[in-house]
Amino acid sequence: MLVSFIVVALNAGEKLRSLIQDINKQDYDHKCIEIIFVDGNSEDNTKEIMYNFAKSEHDFNKICILDNPKKILPCGWNIALKESKGDIILRVDAHSSIPSNFIQKNVSAIQSGEKIVGGHRISIIDEKSAWQKTLLIAETSLFGSGIASYRRIKEKEYVSTLAHAAYSKEVFKQVGGYDERLARTEDNEIHYRMKKAGFKFLLDPDIKSYHHARNTFTKMLKQKFMNGYWIGLTLGVSPRCFSVYHFVPLLFVLAILSGLLLSNFGFAVPILSLAILYSFFNIINTVFSIISKRFELSYLLLPVLFFLLHISYGLGTIKGIFKLPIWLHENRAFIKIDIN
Repeated sequence: MLVSFIVVALNAGEKLRSLIQDINKQDYDHKCIEIIFVDGNSEDNTKEIMYNFAKSEHDFNKICILDNPKKILPCGWNIALKESKGDIILRVDAHSSIPSNFIQKNVSAIQSGEKIVGGHRISIIDEKSAWQKTLLIAETSLFGSGIASYRRIKEKEYVSTLAHAAYSKEVFKQVGGYDERLARTEDNEIHYRMKKAGFKFLLDPDIKSYHHARNTFTKMLKQKFMNGYWIGLTLGVSPRCFSVYHFVPLLFVLAILSGLLLSNFGFAVPILSLAILYSFFNIINTVFSIISKRFELSYLLLPVLFFLLHISYGLGTIKGIFKLPIWLHENRAFIKIDIN
């Protein structure tokens, strides 16, 4: 089966070079792999790395480099999907690493009759400093943001969503491409359409890929804020593509604001109760997040990091909801992208 291996990149630099080394090591027949790179007007050496790979001696079916002038991910995915000729579409983030059997295991799962498959996407850090370890815990713990099933399930199981997934080409032919209005929630929306069309998402824990986590807390905060922001906007497009967990930070921020308002009128019990309850769960989850790890002094900051991540996410959702009417007015209705 021909595999279309798609990477959409923007200023990916040396991370992309590392991923290319992983691609070269794949044990699936290279003649059955077409590689499609999509560059979003990168300002670093991303495109140069792509072209150097394409010009090098290789035995892949094809290496194609395309431009994504709009820069956002759903536009890049659609550009690649229109170019793809594979029986299987395999998407991987530019800031990722994959083992040598990654493509082969995905193909085997599709050949067994599945239409959408994937495995564990494991967050990793580039440096082993105490602070990087602390950020990784904040990123991957259940209390932080690690509720996704593709992080934790130990047995083969049908799940609600996948990361770094492989799709039979017929899936996109049936549901169309990505909604290009959605800069961050395109996966939530298209996966919802796929499920409505009757497709299932199989998680196979034997399939593994690795995601390089953000290396600063500022970037992590910005990511959570923007994730929340796009959830707020996507409520006007496909509200049912989210689970209740996506709105917990929003409810938390609203509870804080309501408690503070009530305290101004002499009712301090609600905000005090919220503070006690949240602090209890925060500390308990921090303990469970680090109990099996070698202790680092910076782990004591985790309760503060968790709190700031939750606040950032919730505030982002509030901003998105307030911006929603203007955003809907400025953006045309969804245009289904046909994948031939």
